[in-house]
Amino acid sequence: MTDTTAAPQGFLDIVFSGGPVGIGIMLVLLALSLTAVYLMIEQLLTLRRRELMPEGMADQVRGLILQKQVSKAVELCKEKPSLLSFVLLNGLSELEGGWSDVEKALEDAIAEQAARLMRRIEYLSVIGNIAPMVGLLGTVSGMILAFQRVAVTQGSAGAPELAEGIYQALVTTVGGLIVAIPSLASFAVFRNRLDQFVAEASFLAQHVFAPLKKRKRPVRAEPPRPPRTRGGG
Repeated sequence: MTDTTAAPQGFLDIVFSGGPVGIGIMLVLLALSLTAVYLMIEQLLTLRRRELMPEGMADQVRGLILQKQVSKAVELCKEKPSLLSFVLLNGLSELEGGWSDVEKALEDAIAEQAARLMRRIEYLSVIGNIAPMVGLLGTVSGMILAFQRVAVTQGSAGAPELAEGIYQALVTTVGGLIVAIPSLASFAVFRNRLDQFVAEASFLAQHVFAPLKKRKRPVRAEPPRPPRTRGGG
């Protein structure tokens, strides 16, 4: 009669019954999950409208530009550091060069800030792709150990013993998926949210410096036409 009390009953029992390899894999997955949670909380606090685009800043800077108070506009942007203020500061620094220089500065600033913010979000994608592979590594290792037991006992290991080794190995795959699914879902949500804020910041920056586009360019005088000569015949 087989002793069923020795078989692991709870989830933690199954995890810790996987041996040193299984425990090591689960510790790696635990570290990845804690890192993913930290990144999610950080992005929830970072990707907020009031943090990236302070309310009323675009209209205030636009008004100061129309009043030709550029220094006050620069001070206002420096007082409230954010995605929008960084972009506006780059545009203000190129005011003397005209609209073409300002537009180029705005595009460069938007690209730089988008890359900086996206760099942190991409770690969630990395965790989401690594976690299933780590779990699969634990599963493959557990399967090898389970079949090695069969080979060592020359086939005398029964089906219950083999099944026990297999389901212990599959626990790491479950752990990897538990970490990966929320990480990839959060990555998609935060990426879309960042794209929305970047597009909105670009639109507001274009609105702030729109008066520069309306300035009339100096009209070039046409070259004088040669006087007509009256023919004698």
